[in-house]
Amino acid sequence: MDIADVKKELSSDEKILESAFKLETLYKKYKFVIWGVAGALILFFVGTTALNAIKQAKLEDANNAFLTLQKKADDSQALQTLKEKNPALFELYAYAQASNKQDVKGLSSLVNSSNPVVADASKYTVATLERKPVDSILYKEMALLEEAYLDIKAGDTKSAKAKLELINERSPLATIASLLEHSTLKAK
Repeated sequence: MDIADVKKELSSDEKILESAFKLETLYKKYKFVIWGVAGALILFFVGTTALNAIKQAKLEDANNAFLTLQKKADDSQALQTLKEKNPALFELYAYAQASNKQDVKGLSSLVNSSNPVVADASKYTVATLERKPVDSILYKEMALLEEAYLDIKAGDTKSAKAKLELINERSPLATIASLLEHSTLKAK
């Protein structure tokens, strides 16, 4: 080794030491900020994990309650658990039960549901059971078909024909609408 190599090696060691001293000064100057950020990150990840665990436990309880209700529909404890742990699933279950039993009172209570699908389906089912026209988003064409049928029964073929023309020809209900439209021609 010659003197130039030794000088190079010493200068690189000096640079490393200089960097270490700079790092130490930065640490001393910002140690509270560094520890605060580290603590906040740890709290964030621990909190997120805890919230996910709680959410998962609620979903499992709700699923168990729902499975129990599938086997035994009159289990009030399972019904209450489902209502508390997963209100959306409870509303859907209540809709299915009321619809199967054709329970107008039960369906009417779901018309104001926060779930727009349950609310619309309940409104449509209540109107169907009461044989009244209804303005439904989900069952728009079905509602038009039923309104046209009620108009035909009432003798208002012009209104029935106008409603039947609103049903798209690509709709699965187009054939039925066409048949009903032909019945309006015969009714004249």
